[in-house]
Amino acid sequence: MPEHEVDLWTTKLFNQFLAGPLDSLLNAIGRPPENPARPWENWITMEILVVVIIMVLFALLRSRLSADKPGRLQLTFEAIYGFISGQAHDAVEHGANKYVSFIGTLFIFVLFMNLIGVIPGFESPTMTPAVPAGLAIAVFFYYHSMGVREQGAGRYLAHFAGPMPWLAPLMIPIEFISHLARPLSLTIRLYANMFAGEMVTVTFLSLTYLVLPAVFMGLHVFVAFLQAFIFMLLTVIYVSGAVAHEH
Repeated sequence: MPEHEVDLWTTKLFNQFLAGPLDSLLNAIGRPPENPARPWENWITMEILVVVIIMVLFALLRSRLSADKPGRLQLTFEAIYGFISGQAHDAVEHGANKYVSFIGTLFIFVLFMNLIGVIPGFESPTMTPAVPAGLAIAVFFYYHSMGVREQGAGRYLAHFAGPMPWLAPLMIPIEFISHLARPLSLTIRLYANMFAGEMVTVTFLSLTYLVLPAVFMGLHVFVAFLQAFIFMLLTVIYVSGAVAHEH
């Protein structure tokens, strides 16, 4: 952990009571912690907290599902599902329902991680490069695996060679570099925007009171939604390109 990073209260609790199990795990995989007394970092505990919040929220939602009298929570998530499903169907012309679960989970997870930083005493895990990078790598493997499953390995790989055989020596390196750049692009876009938004909000909170902080808190919320949407939309585009059948 960087020396300048201040532990959140959640991280302090994890380091106080669960340092041993994480130390053992890191040593087992050959990555011993720099500080065995403080192996937990803020971004890890925040991710765990977000997962717990989402699980509790959806358990609560499931217990209150009603076809006759849907509550506000159900209507909210039905609207979110309809929006995500619409985006998927617009981009993927066939079989879009197969990809909605992954895309929807990704959107909600990124959104909650972005928004939790608005709450005093917490910070957004997406401010740490490792978190967007992990999500970007998951997207990278997902859309390639969907492309192979939809079209078969041979036909999918043939797309990288271009429409004409004589273009293959040129197209294959270009496509290879292009696809490797996608996780980097996803990582930098999410990380940079969330980090910048958090720094602006923290700066104005320390300088002024009430009106200006409220404005920048609202801006932070807007950026959180926007970046979650962009991350989801790019994932939809990548999936659409991978599963598209050329005519």
